[in-house]
Amino acid sequence: MALLDDRRRARGAGAAPARTPGPARSARGRRRRWLPTGLVLLVLTVLILIPAAMVLLAAFSVDVPRPGNITWDLTAANFGIFADPQTLRAFLNSMVVGVVATALACLIGAALAFLAARTDIPAAPFVFLVGLMPMFLPSYVGALAWSMLAGPNAGLLNIAQSDLGTSLPLDMYSVPGMIFVFALYYSPYTFLMVHGAMSLMSPDLEEAARVHGASSRRMLGLVSFPLATPALIGSAMLTFVLIFENFPVAQVLGTPGGVDTLPTLIFRLLNTSPSRGNESAAIAVVLVGVVLLATWLQQRMLAKRSFTTVTGKGVRQKKVALGRARIPLFLGVLVFFFLSIVLPVLALVVVSGQSSPYMSSLSELAEPGGLDFSSFADVLGSSSFREATWHSLVVGVCAAGAGVVLAFLCSYVVYRTKASGRSLVEGVSMVPLALPAVVLGMGLLWTWLVMPVPLYGTLAVLVVAFLAVQAPQGFRGVSSSILATDRDLEDSAVMLGASRGRAVTSVTVPLMKVGLLSTFLLLLMLSMRELTVPLFLYTSDTEILSIAIYDAFENGGALQEAAAMSVIYTAFMFVLSYIPRRLAR
Repeated sequence: MALLDDRRRARGAGAAPARTPGPARSARGRRRRWLPTGLVLLVLTVLILIPAAMVLLAAFSVDVPRPGNITWDLTAANFGIFADPQTLRAFLNSMVVGVVATALACLIGAALAFLAARTDIPAAPFVFLVGLMPMFLPSYVGALAWSMLAGPNAGLLNIAQSDLGTSLPLDMYSVPGMIFVFALYYSPYTFLMVHGAMSLMSPDLEEAARVHGASSRRMLGLVSFPLATPALIGSAMLTFVLIFENFPVAQVLGTPGGVDTLPTLIFRLLNTSPSRGNESAAIAVVLVGVVLLATWLQQRMLAKRSFTTVTGKGVRQKKVALGRARIPLFLGVLVFFFLSIVLPVLALVVVSGQSSPYMSSLSELAEPGGLDFSSFADVLGSSSFREATWHSLVVGVCAAGAGVVLAFLCSYVVYRTKASGRSLVEGVSMVPLALPAVVLGMGLLWTWLVMPVPLYGTLAVLVVAFLAVQAPQGFRGVSSSILATDRDLEDSAVMLGASRGRAVTSVTVPLMKVGLLSTFLLLLMLSMRELTVPLFLYTSDTEILSIAIYDAFENGGALQEAAAMSVIYTAFMFVLSYIPRRLAR
């Protein structure tokens, strides 16, 4: 007994170290809770917040940020550019194009969604595919194709009219032309959101309307369409923002006709000699303000209303009978498919094989030697095309891979840890949604010219730029997968002796591999489509495929080359878009 007491006293005297005082232990705990958040926020700050701050600083500064010369001489005189009639016209054009094109895009997308989801239209899966396909043809390639189709001088449709003896001149280099192209290629955003809402809609309220004697038309007008209001408003605001900030379509179709929008005006001011970067930054700040206002209006419109329709009942919806309108509506779907996909791709193929840039009749194409598709061999054999394609693949794969890793870290910190400031990580990740690409591109240019890191003029700066632009899409894509994965599986691995890092890499990541791969392919496709941001950052040594197509078109003399590259590029994008659907099966 005495020996046992001696052992207990020995353990009490020598084995137990003195406890750390409470306040010091608490301070260490706070530092540990902020550590993961701080590291992620540091990366996001360099990628997103500093470029945004550069634009804001330039808007209120006398000089633009330059290496070794960031001045703090603040002024509001840069906003005086809005007194210039040219700026006011550009703002008015942007608003008109944004509002009208959004209305048309929503009308087309919602109509296709309704037909595919709720009616007995023939070939409903094909209708669904038609509603989705314009998303896989980049809007600036569509604008390029329609400039070849309906250019005021040598457009193929105008030449065809001359052959037929009709006189309805088409001019895509105008506000109506821009609205038409925007409506075609931005309708899929409304289609996807409204189709999802109508597919999930509970049929109980519709059945109640039918029981009380409402006709199908009245039931749709009073019940079904109002219940899809959140999806319609959300898609309308998203579409308006994307159109309002779009630079490539406005540059391809607006600039030749002397139609300015705010993004094209910003780009031109920045590239004048001497550069008017401060004034372009002031316009950019107003552009961001309009985007934020549109987002606020969306939240305001949906804040106090309930649209809950998904219940626990597994009741199947009834298809709305179209009756005699089935065939005419299906023909309308075919017309949209023809205008958005078939005709533009056909125009690109024809122009790429056109032997002479000057053509007075389409009959010349049927003559011997009228079509010569050697341009495809020339493009594929061109070292500049191969180099641009290689650059696109390298930048796209690196940006997509790094984007998935960054998105996973952000999502894990937000949804799987108790780290302080988690909501701040999510908020900063979503900031690029409020920054038009032309604004973020300008900020990234100034940031990496000023930063004491030699990235500008390399492919690495394009990777960094794509990481910044695509942060919201990556975060949302990975977050949906991490929320669908049960945390208990990871915790079980930890309880069985694995470290947290080992549990994440051995359990969580393999379970999320489909979601991570889908996000990777999404970011890769977005990187291949992006044109606006690279325009600010590329050099002759870092040209990518989208820039090569744009340059060939802008040079004028290389229209055939631009068309051939666009066909190859479109085929590649369609193959790339098919991979996620194949994986889903």
